[in-house]
Amino acid sequence: MRIRVKVLGSACLELDGARVRLSPQAVKLLLRLVAADGDTIPAGRLYEELWGAPPGLRITRLHRTEVQKRVHELRRAMAAGPPGDQAGLLRTEQSLTGRDPVSAYRLVLDQHQLDRLEFERLVNQATHAAPGHAAAMLNEALRLWRGTPFEEVATSPFARPVVRRLTDLYDTARRELVRVHAELGQLHLALPIAESLARQAPGDPESARTLRALRESLRARHGDEVLRHEIRPLRTTIVVKRGDLFDQDDANVVVGFGDTFDTSTDEDVVISRDSVQGQLLHRVYGGSREDLDRRLRKALRGVTPAGVESVREKPRGKRVRYPVGTVVPLPLPGRRIFATVYCRQGNDLVTRGTKDQLRAALDRLWESVTVHGLYKPVAVPLVGSRLARIDGLGDEESMRMIVETFLRASRSTPVAPELRIVVRTSSLQRIRIWDVARFVERLDGTGRYADE
Repeated sequence: MRIRVKVLGSACLELDGARVRLSPQAVKLLLRLVAADGDTIPAGRLYEELWGAPPGLRITRLHRTEVQKRVHELRRAMAAGPPGDQAGLLRTEQSLTGRDPVSAYRLVLDQHQLDRLEFERLVNQATHAAPGHAAAMLNEALRLWRGTPFEEVATSPFARPVVRRLTDLYDTARRELVRVHAELGQLHLALPIAESLARQAPGDPESARTLRALRESLRARHGDEVLRHEIRPLRTTIVVKRGDLFDQDDANVVVGFGDTFDTSTDEDVVISRDSVQGQLLHRVYGGSREDLDRRLRKALRGVTPAGVESVREKPRGKRVRYPVGTVVPLPLPGRRIFATVYCRQGNDLVTRGTKDQLRAALDRLWESVTVHGLYKPVAVPLVGSRLARIDGLGDEESMRMIVETFLRASRSTPVAPELRIVVRTSSLQRIRIWDVARFVERLDGTGRYADE
């Protein structure tokens, strides 16, 4: 059976992971022998230090017998180990006190038997290891730390130096881990450790400088991101970002259309050049309506139209209508444009829709992204806002609907590694992003909300 002594916190003796009950005095004896670092300590000295003997007390056989009882208790506790092992760990030796030899005791443990030795080895080796290996060793070392070392005797004169040394080494391990995580670019892992160090030593300028530098680096890394929330069980991340939808070159892009898939921006009559559809035409297809319309016709071949308007009823723009919820992926090198119908364009060329139509269109969108999206991030504008005229839909509600429908789809099968809602910088000022942040923070590990 494996013997393990733990002193980095409340002391305990374990055999094969099972804790062995010891009397309080036996625990103190165990800790005193561990603090001796393998040196021999006479029984009389053990009595003086652990039994609170008054100064000048003459140590007699009776006092040494009290120590021997606790030594026997420790040995019995270790007796379930391999034959003779307990004797090899807790050894009786002779010490000369005056003219007569007296019993003395020595505890011999290796790093696999004593958490303190393993902790020291891991931290010391990590200080000159490569960053990846150092991070692994430091995390392993810190998992051994359970609280104040030698807790039961931490204020005793014999324990204070070793407690101070171990505590300093613990702080060193945390500082090293901050440095290593920063070197590996894992600033989000370094930050909570740096915050803990700064709270522990509020007057330490080094800790304050390190924390300030980490926070500045994290802010710089976020760049245009105003919200990020990772949902690990669903293998996805929700991001809200200020910027340009068509600058998201690493992502699939969602573009909302009316049900006629109009593309003309002439004089901003049929669709606005400033709309997302208008930007798609001019930013992606170089203003070539012929190219964009050809790609749309090809993608729509398998879709049954919902109806056709007459020239008299709709003199301008396209006249073939498609069902709300129609989604067609338009290929670009390495990614897709998802053209999505979520509202109806009236014959007066004004687009109108309802929240139910938008929600149904988003559900269909995520189905298509799952199949055709190459499992890449998907960038979405604030669909339904501004020119789309979705009845009663605010920007915050649009964000929440996008997130809700995406997560509901993601619970069935992975849709995309990242949902990226891209908001124009000029539009961000009118959005209560803190409300959206609170909404997203309510997500649990499955992407559901507390009141679901």
